[in-house]
Amino acid sequence: MKKVMCFGTFDGMHKGHEFYLTEAKKKGDYLVVVVALDETVNEVKGRRPKLPASERASLLRQLGIADKVLIGNPGDKLMVVIDERPDIIALGYDQTSFTERLQQQLNSLGLNPEIIRLPAFQPEVYKSSKLTKSY
Repeated sequence: MKKVMCFGTFDGMHKGHEFYLTEAKKKGDYLVVVVALDETVNEVKGRRPKLPASERASLLRQLGIADKVLIGNPGDKLMVVIDERPDIIALGYDQTSFTERLQQQLNSLGLNPEIIRLPAFQPEVYKSSKLTKSY
């Protein structure tokens, strides 16, 4: 069984998120989605999410694409990767936070997942920062 893992804020689901999750799911047999903690969103985006992590995770579960939905770790951000040991980490087209040295960091922990970057789906329309006023 090939396990795929992807990460995101998912603060207001839209078609771009659905595309990202669907494309990630196609890369393997089992999809684990990690929802960013509220504190992490604030750190990365400079603002708190509209919905708390627990609600964002619940919405993802209701969507039914992911086999497992987790909320990120408050300490070591790689702990969830260590715990789940995915074969593939699928990054979104615009994900840059915590990705610069990801492969080296994972290798130093004895992990060697394939890291892939998924394409965008109409980013001029379906990008959370553009849709913020809509939801």
